[in-house]
Amino acid sequence: MYTETALFDLLLPDDSRTLKQKRSYLRPIIASLRRFEVSVAEVGLLDKYGRAQIGVAAVAADAAQARRVIDSCEHQVAGRPEIELLSVRRRLHGDDD
Repeated sequence: MYTETALFDLLLPDDSRTLKQKRSYLRPIIASLRRFEVSVAEVGLLDKYGRAQIGVAAVAADAAQARRVIDSCEHQVAGRPEIELLSVRRRLHGDDD
């Protein structure tokens, strides 16, 4: 069994000056990622306006499948025109860890 995790660091538009506006940008992103059957949540910069961190985790029988799922999630987030993907930190965990 393999688990791949990713942490997406996002820059949100200038109009996300309240937590309510921030959540209005994050809610559809998180919903779109859940279609890949991954665990996803806002995990960092919770009280910071204009920035967000979203964590994603995928579990698969082989490392290549876990990697493909997280690749798809990264592509989905990077393709959103309203936000800027600043960085992605990924880690693969296997049976040997």
